[in-house]
Amino acid sequence: MALLERVSTLVRANLNDLIDKAEEPEKMIKQVILDMQNQLLQVKTQVAIAIADQHLLEKKKQENEDKVQEWMRKAELAVDKKQDDLARAALLRVESYREMQLNFTQQVEDQKAQVENLKSALRSLDQKLAEANAKADLLIAQHRRARAVSRASDAHSGMAANAKSTTFDRMKHKVAREEAVGQAKTELLADDVEDRLAALEKEDRIEQLLTELKTKRGA
Repeated sequence: MALLERVSTLVRANLNDLIDKAEEPEKMIKQVILDMQNQLLQVKTQVAIAIADQHLLEKKKQENEDKVQEWMRKAELAVDKKQDDLARAALLRVESYREMQLNFTQQVEDQKAQVENLKSALRSLDQKLAEANAKADLLIAQHRRARAVSRASDAHSGMAANAKSTTFDRMKHKVAREEAVGQAKTELLADDVEDRLAALEKEDRIEQLLTELKTKRGA
């Protein structure tokens, strides 16, 4: 499904990498958030449609099962009345509805899987959007500071008295800029480390809950 592919691309997107490569980071951040919001709305709509389709299939499946029971009762009645021909005709209907039941069962299972895929995509995109919104202002502010520092450094370099001084200042500026970039990347990576640690803590909690539940159920 093209929608899920687009959502997957947005979820996998690294906002920090996009900003580093963008010519206009602020505009890019706003556009990414807008894209996420639009896709989130589309996924919500698709989830609602998929759930409605699932309910419809389940209803048809139940109606078909009722037909199986109805024609089985008719076959039993025909047998009781010694009407073998009618019993055979009724049993043919039973078999026909049973074959349809298998098809309905598969369709329901496929639809459930589709619904779960869409729900998972919705949760992932919703979380990614929340993270993007939380980081947007911070990343924009960092970009503006870096740009201001760069312009100030360039202006300072242009005021050098001679070629040697200019070269020295440029080298000094380059080193300072690399240090600033390294520090910025370290700060941005800290978010990833915190996310990974949070995931580990969540995994431990789940395992603990599972152990407690097994103990409670005597498993």
